[in-house]
Amino acid sequence: MTVLQGSCLCGRVRYELDGGISDITYCHCGMCQKAHGSAFGAYARVLEPETFRFVAGEELIRRYRSSADVARTFCGECGANLQFMRDGRPTFSIAVGSLDSEPETRPGAQIWTSCKAPWHEIAENIPFHEEFPVRK
Repeated sequence: MTVLQGSCLCGRVRYELDGGISDITYCHCGMCQKAHGSAFGAYARVLEPETFRFVAGEELIRRYRSSADVARTFCGECGANLQFMRDGRPTFSIAVGSLDSEPETRPGAQIWTSCKAPWHEIAENIPFHEEFPVRK
């Protein structure tokens, strides 16, 4: 498997990932808009969390609890978003924009489109959901 590499805006935090990613999702909720300073946040699920490692700058990582069961990490120096972690889940997601390597997967869903920025048009070629779809 290809090693994916990523970093923050200032380059002081760097990570590697051997296990790959899946489920690239565009989240249009208000918190992701604020966290990313954009119309949506783009996240990908880390397939094998044990293969994720920081290779530089781990001491700069800061956590922000954006809701009761979600923590987001970012670089304490430049503020770049890095991870999305939901309590009680064995996996976590990374901010796709922090990748330096090109992922093999492409966006497969858009969620919380009911909250989309009024100035943004939803990409019709990517499946979208007004809320978070219930997984069975």
